[in-house]
Amino acid sequence: MEGRGSSKRDSVTCGSWIRRPEKVNLVVLGKSGHGDSSPPVLEIFSFDHNTNSLSNSLATFAFEDGEGDPVAIAVHPNGDDVVCSTTSGGCKLFEICGGEANIKVLAKALPPLQDVGPQKCLAFSVDGSKFAAGGMDGHLRILEWPGLRIILDEPRAHKSIRDLDFSLDSEFLATTSNDGSGRIWKTEDGVPLTSLVRKSDEKIELCRFSKDGTKPFLFCATQMGDKSVIAVYDISTWNRIGFKRLLRKPASIMSVSLDGKYLALGSKDGDICVAEVKKMEICHWSKRLHLGTCIETLEFCPNERVVLTTSGEWGVVVTKLTVPSDWKEWQIYVLLLGLFLASLVIFYILFKNSDSFWNLPQPGKPKIEAMFGDPQSSDDIFGPVDL
Repeated sequence: MEGRGSSKRDSVTCGSWIRRPEKVNLVVLGKSGHGDSSPPVLEIFSFDHNTNSLSNSLATFAFEDGEGDPVAIAVHPNGDDVVCSTTSGGCKLFEICGGEANIKVLAKALPPLQDVGPQKCLAFSVDGSKFAAGGMDGHLRILEWPGLRIILDEPRAHKSIRDLDFSLDSEFLATTSNDGSGRIWKTEDGVPLTSLVRKSDEKIELCRFSKDGTKPFLFCATQMGDKSVIAVYDISTWNRIGFKRLLRKPASIMSVSLDGKYLALGSKDGDICVAEVKKMEICHWSKRLHLGTCIETLEFCPNERVVLTTSGEWGVVVTKLTVPSDWKEWQIYVLLLGLFLASLVIFYILFKNSDSFWNLPQPGKPKIEAMFGDPQSSDDIFGPVDL
């Protein structure tokens, strides 16, 4: 059964989870403005895991005139930094301070990305040491974080950047374009490494690296003529090793869970499907989640089997996934303690019921009776001695 915990419209344009140090999950949303009475805002909500819904609004930041509406959001892995791009003001940095009860949002300048135009794609590397921004004009930038040293500044990376993602080890950056091409970049020096091979009737649209640490793959949502498939590339050779049909319709967004177990796809007409990466089989469907509307945001909760989705028509929806529950840390400890106690019980039972095995004679000097027999025994073969 689908768990549809929350739906907030209010012209939501983008959103993301925030994983705070105290293991509290928050959600940050970008909302468009409505004239002078309602400016564009960045708003932070708390997440109630009991009801799988967004509850209290914790903080709000209103953008200034001329900065435009929010376009995309990226949150640093430590949960302290949020970067938001706007339609006309480039990118802005927000620092998240305080706990859930007294959270504050401090806006800061981001010089290398100030007044650079709309950046459709934003992403931090998995280790948080790098940040990438892909513009609608095809301009690709890679920065060191938090030093902001420019690693790559390529105005003609693509015709228009459609999607981008860092590899698990933060060594590579994959990018895709509206013209159907895909490229791989070395993040250490910003050098282009290779272009993904495709046929003339194929368009590579979305890209996500595997995140489980054992399967070095790159997943790409690809249009093969009229077929929508997930193509899989081996990142040691960058050769395509196969493909699988999952959503069976054009995808607008793709996401991989932080532990790498699940891959999710959102469609252009409001459906989402979630597949188990190990088997590449669908384990959750949410049809008509954003009925008739393109899903703009699709992101897994950091430590819950829940996804966050947004669209221009239906706002934000939080959905609980119908997948097997993961073992919690305390459950593992309880299981280990139970096994230990069970082993003690088994040992005690064997000790009490296996005397011939457990009650072995103790080492020491041999007894006289054991060597010569009991002198009072009537079985003495010599009989009484007559002196």
